[in-house]
Amino acid sequence: MDFHLKLSSAYVKKIAIFRALQLGDMLCAVPAIRALRASYPDAEITLLGLPWAKSFTERFKDYIDRFIWFPGYPGLPEQEFSAPVFCAFLEKMIGEEFNLVLQMQGNGTIVNPMIELLGAEYSAGYFKEGIYAPDNGLFMEYPNYGHESERHVKLMGFLGIPPLGTDLEFPLTARDYADFNETALPIEEKKYVCIHPGSRGAWRRWPPEYFARLADIVAGQGFTPVLTGTSDELDIVNAVVSHMFHPPVIAAGKTSMGAVAVLIAKAFALISNCTGVSHIAAALKTPSVVISLDGEPDRWAPQNRSLHDVIDWTVNPDFNLVSDAVERLFRK
Repeated sequence: MDFHLKLSSAYVKKIAIFRALQLGDMLCAVPAIRALRASYPDAEITLLGLPWAKSFTERFKDYIDRFIWFPGYPGLPEQEFSAPVFCAFLEKMIGEEFNLVLQMQGNGTIVNPMIELLGAEYSAGYFKEGIYAPDNGLFMEYPNYGHESERHVKLMGFLGIPPLGTDLEFPLTARDYADFNETALPIEEKKYVCIHPGSRGAWRRWPPEYFARLADIVAGQGFTPVLTGTSDELDIVNAVVSHMFHPPVIAAGKTSMGAVAVLIAKAFALISNCTGVSHIAAALKTPSVVISLDGEPDRWAPQNRSLHDVIDWTVNPDFNLVSDAVERLFRK
C-alpha cells in the first residue's frame, strides 16, 4: 500500500497529541506515535495529557519531546473541571501556534469542538457520524472495532503515515533498575510470578479470593507469588493474603512504575486483571494470564494469544478456565 502524507513533513514542525488518559490507554497509543515520529522526524511532538503522563513523556523521549498538562473539560471524568484554569490553558495553547493537533482521545463526541479551540493551524483525528468534526479531510470515522493500538495505527494510515507495527513498548531506564534494586525483594529472577489483583476501575477487579487461589497454585508449583499494586491498592492485596495458605512476597506500595516494570520483566509470568500492568507485560513479552471483566478483551487485552492467555469473565465466568490457564504456564 502506498502512503502519501496529507500534511507535508517539510511544513509541519509543531505537533500536539491530545490523549488525556491512563497508563494502559497511553501504551496502546505508542505504535501510532512511533509511526508519527518516523514520518515527522524533525517535528517537535508534544503530549497534552493528565499530570502523571509527564513521566510517560520522559520514558518515551525518543518519540515525544514535550508535555503540557491538560486541565480537564466538561464530560471527561478523569479530572475536575475548572473554567478559569481551562481558559488559561487555552490561552497557552493558542500561543503555542501548533501546526497540527491530533485528537487521539476517542470518537470525538465530547472533545472535537474543544480541539478547535486550541488554535492549531490543522486538527485531525476521529469523528462519529452525526457529531461535529472539522470538514478538512483529516478526520476519519472512528473504527469501533479491533484492538486499541490498531485503531490508532489506522488513524495514522488515514493521514498517510506508514505503520510500523502494533507491538507495544515500555523502555526500561537505569532509574527503573535502581528503584527495583532498592526494594530488595527476596526473589530470584524467573522464579516468581507477579499477581496484580487491583485495577483503577472496580468493575474490572476479579475477586481477591480467586487471586488467592491462583497464588497458592503458583506456590504449589515451586514459584514465589509476588503481589503487586499501588499504595492505594493495599486493601485489595491484604484481602488476597487473608485467603492464602502460602506466604507471598508483597511488593505492593513499595515500587515505582518503573520498578514494577522491571519486576514484571524479570518475572516468570504475570497474573492480573486487564489493566495497565497487562500492557506492560505485553510490551516486555512476559507471559501472562489476564482476566478480562470489561467485556472488550479484543480491544484491550494483549494481542499475542500464544504468549498471553486471556479469559473473558463476562462470557465464561468459570474459575477452572483461569486455573487451567495458570497451570499451562508451567507446562510451556
